[in-house]
Amino acid sequence: MKEKILIISSLLFFLITYGQTNKFQSIMEQYHKEKNFSGVILVATEGKIDYLSSIGMANRETNIPLTPQSKFKIASMTKAFTAVLVMKLYEEGKIELNQTIGFYLSTYKGEAKDKVTIHHLLTYASGIENLAEPIGMKSYQEKLTLDEYIDQYCSGKLISSPGEKSTYSNTEYIILHKIIESVSHKKYEDLLNEIIIKPLKMNNTGVLQSDKIMNSLTNSYTFDTQTKSFVKEEPYYIENYFGAGNMYSTAQDMLLFNNAFFGNKILSDNTTNKMLEINENLGYTAYGFWGSTGWGTFNEKFYYRTGGILGSCSNWINTLEKKKTIIILSNTDATNLYEMSAEIYQID
Repeated sequence: MKEKILIISSLLFFLITYGQTNKFQSIMEQYHKEKNFSGVILVATEGKIDYLSSIGMANRETNIPLTPQSKFKIASMTKAFTAVLVMKLYEEGKIELNQTIGFYLSTYKGEAKDKVTIHHLLTYASGIENLAEPIGMKSYQEKLTLDEYIDQYCSGKLISSPGEKSTYSNTEYIILHKIIESVSHKKYEDLLNEIIIKPLKMNNTGVLQSDKIMNSLTNSYTFDTQTKSFVKEEPYYIENYFGAGNMYSTAQDMLLFNNAFFGNKILSDNTTNKMLEINENLGYTAYGFWGSTGWGTFNEKFYYRTGGILGSCSNWINTLEKKKTIIILSNTDATNLYEMSAEIYQID
């Protein structure tokens, strides 16, 4: 009798899993056909993969297809890593969240020096004028050192009072990159490897340099809505994004990071909770993420992190009750990845 029950239970589990897989596959194929999706989708429950697949081309010039193991520029997902490094230094007593930029960077030239705190930087609430955005990609097309970039583009006047409102930009996290190096006396990449990448065995994750060849890194493309065709993204120096957007990873490596972070394996419980506090008055920002107690199709508390640099786009969602993780990495800007994630979340 027990054997029959076990067989029936196993069959039901198989049918449910098979049905889910078909539904996930159907969504991916629909978005590929109708909305030009090209990328990798990973869905997990309680940290275990339910679905992992890819569709589209890693290189359109040579017709090399994407695989589930393809490496992508993860753009602003980098900010979650930067926030973790800041909070690790906070946990070690080396950074205070209410201390100002000038306390850690005595040479900082901006008006924000003695007015903007680490908390303001982590929540995009510095009020520092974003000098890079109005000029498009120009600030990323001249190779600059971190100090040069901060002097030219992250040291503008205050256009709002620190802490008054959250206005998303790369400015704050580029400054945080510099503070991390100043406080730790280590290069950002070295600390990243020490605290996150090596302990978690994220062997396909790291910091990009435009002059270094990265095997299996996908090419990225922008979608021309008028001609309905893909074009190669314009050239830029990825390193100029610093701790705001200079990393690459794979979907499976991002799941390793997801599981370790939300499982309190990198930071202590208290520090993780501090990092995940939702600042409703600052656009529902947490540190490195946004959070919500439920919105749209998501009927539970969740955190999300997006990324986008020209054709390199990504979306990462982790829910706290059902413990669902959805990671989508794409090498085009043609598809609304958040919308896609919301449809995937509805599959039971």
